[in-house]
Amino acid sequence: MNDDFSLLSYDYTLPQENIAQHPCRQRDGSKLLVFDRAAGNDPDAAGDAIQHKQFSDILHYFGKDDILVLNDTKVFPARLQGRKETGGKVELFLLNFPRENGTNPTCPDQRIARAEALLKSSRKPPQGAAVPIDEELTCIIEKHLDSGHVAIRLEYPKHRSLLDILGNCGSVPLPPYIERASGTSENDRNRYQTVYARNTGAVAAPTAGLHFTEPILDTLRQRGVTITSLTLHVGYGTFAPVRTEAIKEHAIHSEFISIPQEAADSINTAKRRGGKVWAVGTTTVRALEYSGGNDGKVTSLDGWCDLYIIPGYSFKVIDNLITNFHLPKSSLLFLVSALCGRKQLLHCYDEAIAHNYRFYSYGDAMAILT
Repeated sequence: MNDDFSLLSYDYTLPQENIAQHPCRQRDGSKLLVFDRAAGNDPDAAGDAIQHKQFSDILHYFGKDDILVLNDTKVFPARLQGRKETGGKVELFLLNFPRENGTNPTCPDQRIARAEALLKSSRKPPQGAAVPIDEELTCIIEKHLDSGHVAIRLEYPKHRSLLDILGNCGSVPLPPYIERASGTSENDRNRYQTVYARNTGAVAAPTAGLHFTEPILDTLRQRGVTITSLTLHVGYGTFAPVRTEAIKEHAIHSEFISIPQEAADSINTAKRRGGKVWAVGTTTVRALEYSGGNDGKVTSLDGWCDLYIIPGYSFKVIDNLITNFHLPKSSLLFLVSALCGRKQLLHCYDEAIAHNYRFYSYGDAMAILT
């Protein structure tokens, strides 16, 4: 088997202390590893391929005709704690923002909404059981599905916003490698969200965007860089481990994307005039490449994206990528390897570890340049 398609080839050793448990004090104060693909593929220039910077230095790498594409999805409080009638604890992790389904037929003062969730409990509540979350929100277990998933119905006061209720009783769904003995903090609510988040629906943040500040975005605009956004609601599948030794056999998860016509037009215009397309995060890459078709022309769309990018993929839309450092043997690592080469990427990771970079969601950043 070609090493690029073997799961074990995407493993690396990361010291525990390099897993970021908290965000950098300032968003743009994180480290930035810049990898120049052209220099990395040139034996005579290989020593210049990697530069160690601070994230605020990203400004120096943009041209005035370039376009920066952001994912404006917004994380909602998806983790809920409730109790069964017997008093036992129940944890529910909402896998999508609940879909409102009108008025509760048995209680006209209540609305209902439906969702799928992961359920964690010492003994599963039976189908039809009510699990109170707080005085305003009750969860009804409608059906047990596979792998610990359940279909649920939420009941809540008609005069109240479901998002507001979730904000009061839910918590930020931080990744499992971020440890919080006393639960997520108010700082997590603020920092596990990009400054440009606006479309609610994600259960995980598009973490490459966590480094951006409004002053950085304003400076880019002043220098002539176009900034546009799309939406990809990051799902729980982003944490799903790859269990197949041959990575081609892995079944990638689907995520909802929305690309406005204005964004598609801006990207296509930038490409025509010779500007570079900068994608912020692997989620943005998936959305753009999915919409780009065979000719690289981005089209407006609303739908589900199941594009699986692994080495051998030919990129048609994006040029440069801003990303974080990803988990070993993950589909996100495959995607970034497809852009810059697996061996080159793992060399960059070795360099980052040697220079004490912080990894994963709250960690430092990497820019891959053409």
